[in-house]
Amino acid sequence: MPGSSKHKPRFDVWRALAGAVTVLVFLFLLVPIIAVLPLSFSSGSFLAYPMPGLSLRWYEELLANYKWLLALRNSAIVGIGAAALSTVLGLSAAIAMNGMGKRTKQIISGFLIAPLVMPVIIMAVGLYLFFSNLGLVGTLPGMILAHTVIGTPYVVISASAALQNFDMQLIRAAKSLGASPWMAYRRVMLPIIRPAIVAGALFAFVASFDEVVIVLFLAGPGQVTLPVRLFEGIRDELTPVVIAAAMIMIFVSTGLMALIEWMRRRSVSSRGMS
Repeated sequence: MPGSSKHKPRFDVWRALAGAVTVLVFLFLLVPIIAVLPLSFSSGSFLAYPMPGLSLRWYEELLANYKWLLALRNSAIVGIGAAALSTVLGLSAAIAMNGMGKRTKQIISGFLIAPLVMPVIIMAVGLYLFFSNLGLVGTLPGMILAHTVIGTPYVVISASAALQNFDMQLIRAAKSLGASPWMAYRRVMLPIIRPAIVAGALFAFVASFDEVVIVLFLAGPGQVTLPVRLFEGIRDELTPVVIAAAMIMIFVSTGLMALIEWMRRRSVSSRGMS
C-alpha cells in the first residue's frame, strides 16, 4: 500500500569507507607491535622467526640486570614525583582560574598548556640551560621538576573540565555553615572532582614514564630512565631483553589508559544518575 510502505535503511557508502580506513590505520599501527612482542618470550638469543622455543629467560635477565632495574626504579621515582607535583600545581591553577574572567582565564590557560604544543627539543634545551645554572642537571630532583613541567598541563585540562560542571554555590553554602575555605574545598569540591584529578595525575605519570628527549638532556649515568635505557639497548645490544622491557612499558601505559577510561565512564554514569 502507498501509505504503509517501509523504507529500508540506505547503505551509507561514506560511513563504510571511513570505517574501513579507520580499521586499516589501526592495523597499520598495531600489527608491527603485535608481530614483535612475542619475541620477548623466545628462548633464542636473536630477534628472529621462527622462535626456537618459549622461555621467560629474558624477563629473568631484565629483573636481574642492575642497569635495567636502576632504569625502572628511576622511571618510577620520577613518574610518581612528577605526577604528585603536577597534581598539586595543576589543581591549584585550575581552581584559581575557575574564578577568573573569561579573557584572563584564556590567557593563563594558554600559558599553562604551552608545554603540550611546544617542540620537545626546544623545551629540553631550555630546561638544560636553566637547570645547569641551578645545579639540577644530572639529579633526580631536576628530572622530577622537568617532568612536572610536561605533566601539569594534563592536570590543568582535566581539573578545569570537571570544574566547569561544578556548582560553586556548594562552596558558598559550606562557608555559610561555618566551614573554613580549606575545609569547604577539601570536603565538598575535591570529592566531586576526584575522578578528574586522578585521571590528570595518571596522564602526568604516563607522560613522564614515556619521556625520552628531556631525559637525554638532563639525566646523568645514574638517572637514566627505562625509555632511555630501552633506546640504548636498541642501539647497542639488540636482544629479546629489549622487547621484554618494551612489553613492560606497553602494559604500564595501556593499563593506566584503561584505568583512566574506566574512571571517566564511571564519573559520567554517576553524574547521569545524580
